[in-house]
Amino acid sequence: MKITVDTIFRTVKEYFMMGIGMLLYSFGWVACIIPAGGMGGGATGLSMLLNHLVPAISIGQFVFIVNLLLLLVAGFIVGWNFGIKTIYCIIILSITMDMWGMVLPENILEIYTQNIDSHNILLVILGAIIAGVGVAICFAQGGSTGGTDIVAMIINKYRTVSYGRIVIAGDFVIIGCSLFFASDLASGIATVIYGYIMVAVYGYTVDLIQSGSQQSSQIMIISNDYESIATAINNEAHRGVTLIDGMGWYTQHSCKIVMVVCRKRDASSILKIAKRVDQNAFITMGSVMGVYGKGFEALSKI
Repeated sequence: MKITVDTIFRTVKEYFMMGIGMLLYSFGWVACIIPAGGMGGGATGLSMLLNHLVPAISIGQFVFIVNLLLLLVAGFIVGWNFGIKTIYCIIILSITMDMWGMVLPENILEIYTQNIDSHNILLVILGAIIAGVGVAICFAQGGSTGGTDIVAMIINKYRTVSYGRIVIAGDFVIIGCSLFFASDLASGIATVIYGYIMVAVYGYTVDLIQSGSQQSSQIMIISNDYESIATAINNEAHRGVTLIDGMGWYTQHSCKIVMVVCRKRDASSILKIAKRVDQNAFITMGSVMGVYGKGFEALSKI
């Protein structure tokens, strides 16, 4: 890929926005969810449990350790082709989790909401919304917070299971385990309930912003530079591409149609690639009700 001023500016912008996304995500946890006694899933939720066992290691440090171990395991199982954006987001998330803990006054938002009925639930919901916005910003730039994404990559090496099911199963187990770390049964049940509320609101927020990021999109690209676009999508977005023979009926000229089926959260990166290669490309994108095959739902589900 040719390096230009636009390319550098676009790259800097993407990493800046991913940094903002991770700042929001960690703020939602540190300022809202954790002070309210909430819980969540993924690498962050698991790090909270580990922090209860080993308080000397901070949650941010555990986030880094958990993701590092997952990356190492995934590297040996599925290969080392991790995007630099994923590693960047993991590092920023680990730093900002501890940074907010040092910068923010203790329980800053809880002080202003403690006179409101059910203020803990409100804090958990607010934190989930803020965290969801942060992750959605990260996804839009092609980034990832690691954790469940890496687990999904490992599982799909051997068995095709949808990303959504992996997230739900992982979050259910991690949040449920928080019951064993509670000081008493009542607070443990409250933490579990807060955790499930947090996951529901968080997931809805991400899907709302990403227009259903866990669903699938079918992208059709018509361009004379179809070879360059297809190669770039393969190499940069790591998505499969199908070329379809077509003909423009008005011009009576044959053409090639680049077809890509992907998760909606990956669609923005594919559109950016097509736009970069050919500013005059004709592109359509539609939601797909069901996708079956390798990397998506198993054919046995039909």
